[in-house]
Amino acid sequence: MVATLGTTSSTSVDPIAEIAGVCGGEGIWLHVDAAYAGAAATLPEMRHHFDGWERADSIVFNPHKWMFTPFDASLLLFRDSDAFRDAFSLVPEYIKTGVSDEARNFNEYGIQLGRRFRALKMWVQIRWFGVEGIRARLREHCAWAREFAGWIDAAPDWERMAPVPFSTVCYRYRGSELEEEAAIEARNAAILNHVNATGRFYLSHTKLGGRYTLRLALGNLRQTREHVRDVWETLQSAADETA
Repeated sequence: MVATLGTTSSTSVDPIAEIAGVCGGEGIWLHVDAAYAGAAATLPEMRHHFDGWERADSIVFNPHKWMFTPFDASLLLFRDSDAFRDAFSLVPEYIKTGVSDEARNFNEYGIQLGRRFRALKMWVQIRWFGVEGIRARLREHCAWAREFAGWIDAAPDWERMAPVPFSTVCYRYRGSELEEEAAIEARNAAILNHVNATGRFYLSHTKLGGRYTLRLALGNLRQTREHVRDVWETLQSAADETA
């Protein structure tokens, strides 16, 4: 069973505690995908999103997504190393040794037989910023995302398309009630292209419930509140330009 903490599209959160209860009762391996939102687990005020993930059999978290680590860096935690190794292990005769039962061969824990050393760059981030430094920046991103969502909620021509548990906001220009969905989608696509064409900001889109949705993802070390404000002003200008 795979449960997600912070989906890529809308950063939605699965009810991990309830899912873990089912998996524990049925003997099902529970894997938690926290590739994006795992960084938020460092914030005490965010831990309620992660209730139950301590009961997972494996967890994945990608520090390159929201912990300022250069691509690529993926952290995989698993509870039962023997079970995990048995799932992937393939040991032909020519690589068996007399100490195979004593040594831990990491090539048995994944499909790849060779891996780059990624741990150092994550260690550098933690040493440079410290835990509190990382937390401070994550808190800023979450606060700016909530503020941006507030601007969307207060604007009559815009609507928020999903909750904002972390630092990503999903929203769209909704126009008038008389506009058909196809026209609204075309308008939002034009707004997205207009903003990205400025070269100052780069937004992305998704579809939620079949509706074209714009996304603002905050996670860059050099971002400031002024950038977030400028994005909002640029979006409003783009809406006027594409009328």
